[in-house]
Amino acid sequence: MEAILALVIPALSGAVGGNIIGKVAGALNGGGMMNTVLGAVGGLGAGSILGAVGMDASSGAEMASAASNFDIGSLIGGIAGGAGGGAILGGAGGLIKGMLGK
Repeated sequence: MEAILALVIPALSGAVGGNIIGKVAGALNGGGMMNTVLGAVGGLGAGSILGAVGMDASSGAEMASAASNFDIGSLIGGIAGGAGGGAILGGAGGLIKGMLGK
């Protein structure tokens, strides 16, 4: 159960981040499905990428522990990281799609 939460929380927050950036910045909108899928992938990858660059990002095990222990600070950090990663990858995909369509 904890392993599933470690994947679901960043994926959902990434999907939300991808859709938000698509709605806010029309030039970065790749469409609903593209924003959701790329956002979810970006949310999952954000923790790994941020950890590799040296930033203190929550790993999957830390997210699962935070969810089961109701550690609000870690949960908010993981959600924010997932949403940020989703917004970046979703926006990049929308930008590329827009450039190819012209």
